[in-house]
Amino acid sequence: MARYRGSVCRICRREGEKLYLKGERCYTDKCAIERRPYPPGEHGQGRNKLSEYGLQLREKQKIRRIYGIMEKQFRRYFRAAEKMTGVTGENFLQLLERRLDNVVFRLGFATSRNEARQFVLHGHILVNGRKVNIPSYQVDEGDIISVKDSSRKSKRFKEIFEFNSEVTPPKWLSVDFDKAEGKVLSLPDREDIDYSVKEHLIVEYYSR
Repeated sequence: MARYRGSVCRICRREGEKLYLKGERCYTDKCAIERRPYPPGEHGQGRNKLSEYGLQLREKQKIRRIYGIMEKQFRRYFRAAEKMTGVTGENFLQLLERRLDNVVFRLGFATSRNEARQFVLHGHILVNGRKVNIPSYQVDEGDIISVKDSSRKSKRFKEIFEFNSEVTPPKWLSVDFDKAEGKVLSLPDREDIDYSVKEHLIVEYYSR
């Protein structure tokens, strides 16, 4: 599967805001966007006024990069959201939030979505007691997400649990770090999205 291999800090600078793609580094003064809060490249500090299409594209790219999804799969999520009842933009964000790698990150079992994706792929994560190694797996209400017993004892997971011990997951999730276990209490609502997003721009982009 194709995957972005470049500098993730460069992505945050391009989008003009922290996307928290680097884990612990994003919370320190080493964060690239804190040190250089302008787009990369020799013309990065120039003043560029975006067109309507440019605004739509940038919003689409920002959300795609937050969740670490390639364009083809991102478009599939949007088409699926269109077929659901309700508001397309909100349906779209819900499908992205329900990804297993995102839920692992939201629970505090990883410091970034990229790290969460690796944990899922390598078989460290269980859903209802069974190993699931598909990052795009859609969790459902009532699902129990846990770290495999042999994995939770590793140095890395102990570091992550300590780092995230004070983190409160969104209201649609609950977590118990002592058991390395979380539960999906309900499906996410629009107000559970805790980053700046204008989903109507993405709807407009794909509706052109």
